[in-house]
Amino acid sequence: MSKQILKPVIRLTTCGSVDDGKSTLIGRLLVETDSIPHDTVASARNIRRGGSTIAAGEIDFSLLTDGLEAEREQGITIDVAYRSMSLLNGSRLIIADAPGHEQYTRNMAVAASRSDVALVLIDAARGVRPQTLRHLTICALMGVSRVAIVINKLDIFDYSQEKFNEITKSIEGAVSRLKIKDHAFIPVSALAGDNVVHKGANLDWFTGPTLLEYIQNQNLEIDTMTSPHFSIQYISRVGTFRGLAGTLVNGTFSVGDQVTVLPGKNQATISKMITFDGELSTASHGQTLNILLEPEVDAARGDVLHLASNQVIPADRFTANLVWLSESELIHSRSYLLISGSTTTPAIVTSIRHRINPEFGEKDSVKVLKMNEIAEVEIATDIAIALTNYDVSRETGNFILVDRSTLNTVAAGMVVHALRRSANITEQRYEVSAQSRADQKGQTGKVIWLTGLSGSGKSTIANEVAKELFASGRHAYVLDGDNLRLGLNKDLGFSKAGRAENVRRVSEVAKLMLDAGLIVIVALVSPFRVDRDQARELFKPGEFIEVWINTPPELCAARDPKGLYQKAASGELQNLTGVGQEYEPPLNAELVIDGTVDIAINTEKLMEVAK
Repeated sequence: MSKQILKPVIRLTTCGSVDDGKSTLIGRLLVETDSIPHDTVASARNIRRGGSTIAAGEIDFSLLTDGLEAEREQGITIDVAYRSMSLLNGSRLIIADAPGHEQYTRNMAVAASRSDVALVLIDAARGVRPQTLRHLTICALMGVSRVAIVINKLDIFDYSQEKFNEITKSIEGAVSRLKIKDHAFIPVSALAGDNVVHKGANLDWFTGPTLLEYIQNQNLEIDTMTSPHFSIQYISRVGTFRGLAGTLVNGTFSVGDQVTVLPGKNQATISKMITFDGELSTASHGQTLNILLEPEVDAARGDVLHLASNQVIPADRFTANLVWLSESELIHSRSYLLISGSTTTPAIVTSIRHRINPEFGEKDSVKVLKMNEIAEVEIATDIAIALTNYDVSRETGNFILVDRSTLNTVAAGMVVHALRRSANITEQRYEVSAQSRADQKGQTGKVIWLTGLSGSGKSTIANEVAKELFASGRHAYVLDGDNLRLGLNKDLGFSKAGRAENVRRVSEVAKLMLDAGLIVIVALVSPFRVDRDQARELFKPGEFIEVWINTPPELCAARDPKGLYQKAASGELQNLTGVGQEYEPPLNAELVIDGTVDIAINTEKLMEVAK
């Protein structure tokens, strides 16, 4: 058996619907444990929210956890407010008062992702609400190990045991479905103080613990039986010294241990471990240190060290639970940045297996995810990374997705398990290279990507350039958007997700044709900048040439070679690019073509870049 280490810091998140009384409850908990400065408490006796009914001179406990003026004006918690207090067992308790409004569920999810204990609050007058169940679901997905389900405002019902039992029964099914084993139902009155810190005579029928007793009579420990994990945050170099700097989680490392550097799978032995306080023979969970390896194998930021005897197998396909945090929809087949610890890699959501209904647990079939929705998805990363199952380790099984254009965090993810599909696939190297094939044809292979509105002239120009290249003895092929939708992409629609997958498939085909040594001309609306940028990343510098056919929308509509603008005007076509769906012009295209000038002039310009 491995050693169990008591956590020095316990994290508690509070969640519930708006006006359930979270801030009041936590404020009272802090005041009655003398964890708030006295001058702050005095201020809470004199300041009142709009519409407050608290008597003059009494403490408005809810003010003690609000950090934004906007929160006080609206009477709701927007941001996550943090407070700390000491527990009798010697641990420090960090309290995160998470927002209750549905709009700010993402803030609550972030708080829960780091918490050991969750406090899910229910207003006895309102009962179990959809937001209550959403919060409970997120706590379960985020791996919160203990949950206190606190039924507040029982003073309204004269502290009725029957009311408490009724509400308890209404949520027991969800607790069972979510497999929350360590939980407790606790009746309280945050306003009067009953059963928060002290029992109180009003709830003498309840034989369980007070809220404070439940929190501090816990046994949250680190299980070092899981595989130790050291994520390299940076390489420290001073003279001949080369250390791997990072933080150790989930166990211990000792000098002499043989470790594997993932994903490269290089093996070495730990020769030294150095901290600011000196050298260590053994390092444990949470320690930040420099590790020296013998021999000095190749290792970089984002790589991870595992014990060679118990290493994680890197993978590039994962099933994961995803909480979507962005106001913009999740578009599968679009590239995002996946960040886990110090590891960053491009990734795409290849499929949404199902959306999870937090109210009743149904698994709904959907094509997109909207803000605050939860789903099980499949994710593919560009490189193999060493992620563990989230139920094994929260530290090494979590990730976030970041929008590549805005760099905003759009999702929080928890790995269910790695998909071993790629483990059975090995890239086959052939002796005849892409360069050899291009040299045989006497040309330089490249991809010329024509983007622009329907009717801008992409296909017409592509046709003329292909004819000129053919006449000059060069080997070229045109990948036309409409032609591909008659075959390879006939299953795709014109939603954002459909267009993202369309671009992805076309770019992969273009890459294969480039490998054959061809000059590839792509004529594709490809309206979204992020999708075109994702296509560009498949190619080496100089191989991908983006060409914007810049034709005024009114001229495109006047040309209307396919009758699409007429259909859009009649309402028959809802998402025509430039009419019902936006078009994002390139910001740094290698070439911009004026679609209003003579076709011969534009053909000549393109022939220059095709050489």
